[in-house]
Amino acid sequence: MNFRQLDLNLLRVLVAIHRTRSVTAAGKALALSQPATSNALARLRAFFGDDLFVRSPAGLQPTRLCEQLAPAMQSQLLAMESLVLNHQPFSAQSSHRHWRLSLSDLGEILFLPRLASALRSQAPLASLSNISVDASQVAQALESRDIDMAIGILKPQHAGVRSQLLFKERYMAISSKNWTPTPGGRSSTLSHAQLAQAHFVVVSPTATFHGSVEKMLTGMKLQDRILMRPRHFGAIAELAQNTDLLCIVPEMYARDLGQRMALQMWTLEDAPTYEVNLVWHSSTEKDLDQQWMRRVIEQLFARA
Repeated sequence: MNFRQLDLNLLRVLVAIHRTRSVTAAGKALALSQPATSNALARLRAFFGDDLFVRSPAGLQPTRLCEQLAPAMQSQLLAMESLVLNHQPFSAQSSHRHWRLSLSDLGEILFLPRLASALRSQAPLASLSNISVDASQVAQALESRDIDMAIGILKPQHAGVRSQLLFKERYMAISSKNWTPTPGGRSSTLSHAQLAQAHFVVVSPTATFHGSVEKMLTGMKLQDRILMRPRHFGAIAELAQNTDLLCIVPEMYARDLGQRMALQMWTLEDAPTYEVNLVWHSSTEKDLDQQWMRRVIEQLFARA
């Protein structure tokens, strides 16, 4: 085994297959064809004299040698990437950077338009993709560089993940202009007694589940009054405007809809609250392009 004979590009393939457990998925992540990725794996096997991966019903499983090599190689590759990028000047105006963020369905509605406007103004050659990542997998996606950062109801406990609080949020209710709470009253805050007479729409997205609303209604023994559980927020406005249902949504979204549509907004007694965070991996802490994007997001969305 002669290290000088090893093509270091093959190490990126090893790390990608270890992460995805798939030759095809690894090739897509590296912009390589499936035959090219398979050929790279064959060369790696020949160099190390080991299968490195064996097939199983759950995908490719690493051998003992691979489990020793891949995590260390990933760490070194990330360190090298950060070192190179940190010593290159970053100009937003001329950058062709492709940003990969993870936003929930609601995050895409609320954050993407303003972020796109800022990029078109400050970094007109840059592009952005919203990569769907389950909240439980965000730390792993950040570590593997599948995404650059994420915004949402996220509190990753991974040691390598950094976070910044953007704002604290609460839930509100929206309804049609014709909806009247019972028993009656002129207050814009709905009491527990009034909620007990209402029927609800509660969004239940799969990626970042807003479970606190369900918990609140369950604690009030009102879970049976939830009649609609859509997976996405796209239908909420129509549901609120055209039915007698009370839609419980984050305040930022409620106020956004209230500016554009004929809806009523209601505050709730003991409304659940939550925190919206920006998260990124510590390995990108000093990357100039990453620092720039974090500043843009902070300027757009951070609240005192």
